[in-house]
Amino acid sequence: MSKKSNSPFVYSTNPDFKIESEPETTISLLPVEQPLRVILETKHRAGKTVTIVYGFEGKMEDMEALGKALKNHCGTGGSVKDGEIIIQGDHRQKVFQFLKQKGYSKTKL
Repeated sequence: MSKKSNSPFVYSTNPDFKIESEPETTISLLPVEQPLRVILETKHRAGKTVTIVYGFEGKMEDMEALGKALKNHCGTGGSVKDGEIIIQGDHRQKVFQFLKQKGYSKTKL
């Protein structure tokens, strides 16, 4: 199975042609520096209530790890997409307390 590339180049007749890719240099901020926001949302979710954590700056792997920890702490489902951690249900206080406990001091409700 081949890995798909986001490069616009399909084929080149130049024998010296090499696709130059820039390495990903995204670095996750420390928990103390993360400006996270915890909100409750019902719009665009078929009337279902979800708790959203947004404002995370860093690698997607780190955001997914935080999302998994939050889902385990709340005992519910959710997902991580579009730069947001989505937790099913109204768990604002649980999520807020968990983030404060883990050192995310700039977290706001």
